[in-house]
Amino acid sequence: MTATIPVKDRCYEDFSVGESFTLGNVEMVEEEMLAFANQFDPQHFHIDAEAAAQTMYGGLIASGWHTGSLMMRLIAEGFLGEHSLGAAGLSELSWPAPVHIGDVLTLRVGILSKRESRSKPHLGFLEISSEMINQDDNVALRTVATMLIAKKNS
Repeated sequence: MTATIPVKDRCYEDFSVGESFTLGNVEMVEEEMLAFANQFDPQHFHIDAEAAAQTMYGGLIASGWHTGSLMMRLIAEGFLGEHSLGAAGLSELSWPAPVHIGDVLTLRVGILSKRESRSKPHLGFLEISSEMINQDDNVALRTVATMLIAKKNS
């Protein structure tokens, strides 16, 4: 029954540990990468193509924070519905592979664990892994977050 309920419409009880979802993708555009990096993360390998070419990356790479922002947009569009009540935080944040211009990143979300709140009977906690995976199947960004999700009839 759960598999037929769209992810965004699910309450806490509708999720199962071990489930995973592919929730969209995004292509990395040079102008957007530069605009983000110039405003928020102006390191030479994010904003200067000539300098970046001399680094171990061999060219411009996206700011990890830009990649995280795009991941958050995909999560908001494909995972977070009216039953989402926010997040308690991240227990993991890593950037295992650099993101280059033209990379296509796909979001994969997995349910790692779940538990009911002891103090707030109307909600449960989902521990989720979120990975932005490039076209070569390399993980470019991985987070593990604890989400607050409303329970049914709450």
